[in-house]
Amino acid sequence: MFTQQDLDQLQNKGISTTQIEKQLVYFRDGFPYLSIVAAASVDKGILQVAEDDEPHYQEAWRHFLKGNKKVVKFVPASGAASRMFKDLFAFLDADNKEPVKESEKLFFEHIRQFAFFDQLNTTCEKHYGENISSLCADGRYKDVVKALLDADGLNYGNLPKGLLSFHSYPEGNRTPVGEHLTEGTYYAKDKDDNVRVHFTVSAEHQALFELLVAARKPVYAHKLHVTFEVGFSVQKTATDTLAVDKNNEPFRNEDGSLLFRPGGHGALIENLNDIDADVIFIKNIDNVVPDRLKENEARYKNLLAGVLVDMQSRGYHYLQKLDQGNYTAEDLAEMLSFTENELCISHPRDFDSDEVLAVYLREKLDRPFRVCGMVKNVGEPGGGPFLAVNRDGTISPQILESSQINKEDVQALNAFKNGSHFNPVDLVCGVRNYRGEKYDLTRHVDPDTGFISLKSKNGKELKALELPGLWNGAMSDWNTVFVEVPISTFNPVKTVNDLLRAEHQ
Repeated sequence: MFTQQDLDQLQNKGISTTQIEKQLVYFRDGFPYLSIVAAASVDKGILQVAEDDEPHYQEAWRHFLKGNKKVVKFVPASGAASRMFKDLFAFLDADNKEPVKESEKLFFEHIRQFAFFDQLNTTCEKHYGENISSLCADGRYKDVVKALLDADGLNYGNLPKGLLSFHSYPEGNRTPVGEHLTEGTYYAKDKDDNVRVHFTVSAEHQALFELLVAARKPVYAHKLHVTFEVGFSVQKTATDTLAVDKNNEPFRNEDGSLLFRPGGHGALIENLNDIDADVIFIKNIDNVVPDRLKENEARYKNLLAGVLVDMQSRGYHYLQKLDQGNYTAEDLAEMLSFTENELCISHPRDFDSDEVLAVYLREKLDRPFRVCGMVKNVGEPGGGPFLAVNRDGTISPQILESSQINKEDVQALNAFKNGSHFNPVDLVCGVRNYRGEKYDLTRHVDPDTGFISLKSKNGKELKALELPGLWNGAMSDWNTVFVEVPISTFNPVKTVNDLLRAEHQ
């Protein structure tokens, strides 16, 4: 089936034929749907921290940071900004010369409020000999858009979000990279005033990220009285997935080589696994706010982290008892109650003996922990918190995307549509065991939770395979705790006009 050219190509990418054969099986047979028991809610599955309990968790995190612990803020930042400007690209292709759609009108009516306005104005003057006001007065709106998006202008249509000017400050503009560095000082600063931030970026843009950080890091470090340790990584080529044609045969490029595509954000579990840390915060690149709102952000990041170290320390205590054999029947009952009532894990079987129960408890406690902030559903697209059936028959909290839901299963579909909360990608992860050894995160992935999408290349249809999502199937076999956080902590920038919202001004 594979030519020598194919085998050489696989070897160069670090992909085995066994991996390819498994992918071809998924293309042929599809991925199994997950069985949903219910949407998680504050009644079952989502912790709603009482105001009186919050100081306990805040102090737990402060105490943790005083120890000899390593904390890293992990920011997926490889996504292109092109989708932010979807409506402006459509405007360039449209027959109308002036704004017609509401999104177009809003952009030009408030163009001075964007942090990039001065840069754009200067670019227009350089290219056209006129400023933005003059160009718009002459009906040359599209020239303004070209100056923003094209490669010979600001190139915003081709850059990643992390490199765009998001917010204005008296001392100048700040990008999402700058905001994430600053935000890290609020909740991820260790006892020696070190702040560690890791960005996953595309290979083609890594040099630009490094230049930006090199220029701004000393300024932020001096202003904020910290030392920044900033790292970068790119998605590994070994996580690329094969594309196939409509007959589920390998799709080939014009030169006969196999076509591979990036495996989606789930491939970043490999990057996450390479991070040397005790606790890792995960947050998307575009979910940032100006300094005036960071105290609110920090309050809930500290809360989530406090819940994590509190839950994890209890798990550590139980695991030590289990490993030492120093437990009673009452201890086992307490541990089982912890897994059922606080980790929300349900088991479908009875335990014949204390020894069988101890083995089960050890299996459930000895794995990575994560605490995930969840906000009340306001109609945002994306995944949400659910109670789902695992491969071993247990039921536990899982974050699911719509692609994992059987559309023929009315009960599951209704649960997905009517869930009370959704996932804003706000995670705090504990990735070491009680002995201080780092878990191999790649061993806690459910490979059956990927999905297949339809794409095209050069006018030919193809099927692409997405790996289990980073916070979905890639973390399926983690202990998961959902905590309700307010919508004020979720401020993504999906379109350029989102930057006009009060939270970004």
